Amino acid sequence: MLQDKFGLICNVANQRSAAWAIAKACDAAGARLAIGYLADRELDQLHKLLPELSRPPLLLRCDVGQDDSLAAAHAALSSEFGRVDFLTHSIAFASMDDLKGRFVDTSRDGFLLAHNISAYSLAALCRTVEPLMTSGGSVVALSYIGAVRAIPNYNVMGVAKASLEATVRYLAADLGPQGIRVNAISAGPMRTLASAAIGDFKRMYSHHAEVSPLRHNTTQEEVADTSVFLFSDRSRGITGDVIYVDSGYHILGL
Repeated sequence: MLQDKFGLICNVANQRSAAWAIAKACDAAGARLAIGYLADRELDQLHKLLPELSRPPLLLRCDVGQDDSLAAAHAALSSEFGRVDFLTHSIAFASMDDLKGRFVDTSRDGFLLAHNISAYSLAALCRTVEPLMTSGGSVVALSYIGAVRAIPNYNVMGVAKASLEATVRYLAADLGPQGIRVNAISAGPMRTLASAAIGDFKRMYSHHAEVSPLRHNTTQEEVADTSVFLFSDRSRGITGDVIYVDSGYHILGL
């Protein structure tokens, strides 16, 4: 489905990250990949994972909080690929202190940090790859139901995800004339490095499997397969949308 397409996956942290599952699925679908990572620790993890891919990807240090890092990524993509056909945004961060207690007590700096890394970064990455999407393209950001519901212990990250989903819609309107589609996947809770920071996550995870219509937890592979569809030409009429991959949990009124 992605034969002869070039994609950027940002960012892979370790083997349990949704971004890594997306990278493997895109590789299996025939794409040539560039994979973003934040720092040396993530690079060490990536080197252990690369044998699982059919061919070596272009590895890019991608700190979305630094414009110089994004400019370097653009230069590397331009030199190595010449164009980009799809982009994964799997990036989120908030201070641990702001994921505890009450949202009303969120610090100003914590609020700005969460929005900068988790939401503004999508616009920054799109601006980075837009000149390289010369034949149109597809962008997918990863979100969570905490964007539209108040989830215990999600706090400022939920507000940042709401900003992310709004950013998806505005980017879809901006970039649509160039044939660039922008969508989000709202995934159910998954066991990842990021989820470990959420208080009482184990109970949330168990509850999701017990009550969701499909009676199972979301897997990284389910998110990856939906991403491949959204990157492919088969989704050419879809943009500005949030697609739920959560075993149907979002339809329930509990």
